[in-house]
Amino acid sequence: MITAYITHPHCMRHLMGPTHPESPKRLEAIRARLALTGILTHTMQSDAPPVTRETLALAHSLQYLDALEAHAPTQGLHELDGDTHMGQGTLTAARLAAGAVVRGVDQVFRHQADNVFCAVRPPGHHAERGTAMGFCFYNNIAVGLAHARQRHGVERVAVLDFDVHQGNGTVDIFKNDPGVLICSSFQSPFYPWRYQQGQWDNVLNTPLSAGADGHEFRRRVEAQWLPALQAFKPQLVLLSAGFDAHRDDPMGGLNLLEDDYYWVTQLALDIARVYAEGRLVSALEGGYHLDSLATSVEAHLKALLGLPLGHP
Repeated sequence: MITAYITHPHCMRHLMGPTHPESPKRLEAIRARLALTGILTHTMQSDAPPVTRETLALAHSLQYLDALEAHAPTQGLHELDGDTHMGQGTLTAARLAAGAVVRGVDQVFRHQADNVFCAVRPPGHHAERGTAMGFCFYNNIAVGLAHARQRHGVERVAVLDFDVHQGNGTVDIFKNDPGVLICSSFQSPFYPWRYQQGQWDNVLNTPLSAGADGHEFRRRVEAQWLPALQAFKPQLVLLSAGFDAHRDDPMGGLNLLEDDYYWVTQLALDIARVYAEGRLVSALEGGYHLDSLATSVEAHLKALLGLPLGHP
């Protein structure tokens, strides 16, 4: 089993202020934990390339791309909304984050890797076709999905989004698209307060009440996601991997643990093996308690690598 690990040091250059929870410390904590446990040595590591404007335009409007570039500051911060700020390094980091998923898609289709984890920031799943929000600028998973269709001719792609927040941006871009199945678990009622009540044939929302634990999460995923995925038969599985539903994360009120992330990753891998020749690409979304983020990503990677949760 070859698991690729894609990141880039310039993802650290995106800054939204000294007290903002979406900080470079997130990637620092992940890398420190994976180095300490030796998990990184099991992966095939590479740097992300920047995504091209043409590839971004497969998922985002040209007007939106122009607006982001026009707002990019040469100093200080530009506030797009109360949560989402642009600094001098923001668009560089965002292009690399989306480029990581594009590279990951290419790797699994070229048989260079069995599966991929993209340790990148800023996250992406709140970015809509023409709107930045929720710490997100480009929708990394959506860009990778659109690239998979254009470059590799993929007809059916499943997006599994497990995060304390719903991936509204991915829904915005692909709602009513029969070639995309979106399965999204999230705390409800909760941010982003949109697309959570809509009825689209290709969007499977799995809202969880505050306080829900791993047992409830697993029960709902097995009952709702599995039958839909088995009927859909995806040729590629993409994961929006958010770890802010962890019990210790201050961002929300769900109570998942590391073994729950290991379990859902195994479920996604099983679907990929049966229907997609194992092709799976995962990208980091949320996760803001540094210790639990690091140990949750460790559990996620162990599953991708085929290692037991207790290893090493």
